[in-house]
Amino acid sequence: MDSRIRVVIAKPGLDGHDRGAKVIAAALRDAGMEVVYTGLRAKVGAVAEAAVQEDVDVIGLSILSGAHLPICTRLMAELRARGADIPVVVGGIVPAADRRRLRELGVRAVFGPETPLPEVIRAVQAVAAQRREGHGFEMEGAGA
Repeated sequence: MDSRIRVVIAKPGLDGHDRGAKVIAAALRDAGMEVVYTGLRAKVGAVAEAAVQEDVDVIGLSILSGAHLPICTRLMAELRARGADIPVVVGGIVPAADRRRLRELGVRAVFGPETPLPEVIRAVQAVAAQRREGHGFEMEGAGA
């Protein structure tokens, strides 16, 4: 069995800017992870389905559109409907006031554009390790 961490990186919604998602995907790949990029304007249900089909350890969303709360609410519902316990992390433009709400929805970590790539990599590794060990996880720091 391949022990590499598997991650879906998604650009859900109507936002057409994917440079950040591609930078994160490349950084995670360079860190030894297997990355599946769903492409621009991915439908939330398709992201959940891809994550289940690909048997990933973590879902990473890149959201610059301001639609992070409805997108994450829908994704969490889609994952529950599929019986999938896959942790979600979010990167992009997320106002500080919304970060707590995302955490309440179940998002494990939130990263702004200022977050150094090594911090994102470490957080994804930690979230994946906690999932594989079957433990709950709370990211301290990491843009939380």
